[in-house]
Amino acid sequence: MTLAEPVAATRADRYRPRRYAMTRPEHFTVEYAINPWMDISVPVDTSRAVAQWERLCEVYRSLGHTVDVVPAVPGLPDMVYAANGATVVDGVAYAARFKYPQRAGEAAAYTAWLEAAGFGPVRPATVTNEGEGDFLVCGERILAGTGFRTDLGAHAELAAVTGRPVVTLELVDPQYYHLDTALAVLDDDIVAYYPGAFSADSRRLLEELYPDAIIATDADAAVLGLNAVSDGFHVVLTAAATGLIEKLRERGFDPIGVDLSELLKGGGSVKCCTLEIRA
Repeated sequence: MTLAEPVAATRADRYRPRRYAMTRPEHFTVEYAINPWMDISVPVDTSRAVAQWERLCEVYRSLGHTVDVVPAVPGLPDMVYAANGATVVDGVAYAARFKYPQRAGEAAAYTAWLEAAGFGPVRPATVTNEGEGDFLVCGERILAGTGFRTDLGAHAELAAVTGRPVVTLELVDPQYYHLDTALAVLDDDIVAYYPGAFSADSRRLLEELYPDAIIATDADAAVLGLNAVSDGFHVVLTAAATGLIEKLRERGFDPIGVDLSELLKGGGSVKCCTLEIRA
C-alpha cells in the first residue's frame, strides 16, 4: 500500500457538492487587450471555446455539482469569465466594479441575474473589485488579491458586507493579474500557489497561514494551472498543468484535467469561468 492511498480516502471524505454560475461563451472573442494573455492578432475559434466550456459544465455536473447558466450578453465577450461577476458568501452577494470600461457592463448583468435568483439586493461596490477573480473563500477567511485589478478599499468593504476576516495578498507579476491565476483554494485549510506572483511580505504571510501548501512550478503557473476549482476532493484544472496534477494526486486529491486552451487566449481558465454561489 502506498502512502497516497489512505490520504486519498481521507480527502474523498472532504467532498461537498457546490453550486456554480457560468456563462456560455457564445460571444467570446479577443477584440481588445487588457491583460498580458490577450493578443488581438491571434484568431479565436468561438465554436471551439463553446465546446470546451460545455465539457467543463459536463464535468461539474458529473461530479454532482449544480450549474446555473447566466445568459450571455452581446458586446460583452469576456462575460464567460463568470468568477469576476460578483462574490457570493453566506447568501450575500457583493457586486463587481470592473477596472476597464470594456468589461463594465458585466457587473450589471451578473447583478441582475443574482437578484432574479434570490440573492438580492446585491450589495453595491463603491471601489474597484473584480469579484472572485481576487476574492477566494478559504474556510472562514477570505483571501483577497490586490495590485492590478482590485483596490485595497474593496477588501475592507467585503469584510463589512460578509462579516468575515479578509486577508490581503499583494500581486506583483502582471502575468498573474488576479489572485485566482496565482492561488487555488483546495479545501478549508490547504491551498496551492505560485510564490513568484506575490510580494515578499505576502509570500511570508502565505507560508505562515498555509505551511502545508502545494507550491506550483513556473511551468504549471504559466499555463494557469492554479486557475482551478476544488470541491474538497476533486480538483478541476487545465490538463496542461501536468506537474501540479501529479502533486495533487500525491496529496490525496483527485485532479481532473480539461482543455480550455481557447479560453486561455482571453487570460482565463477553469476558475475564471466559474462563480461559486455560496448560499
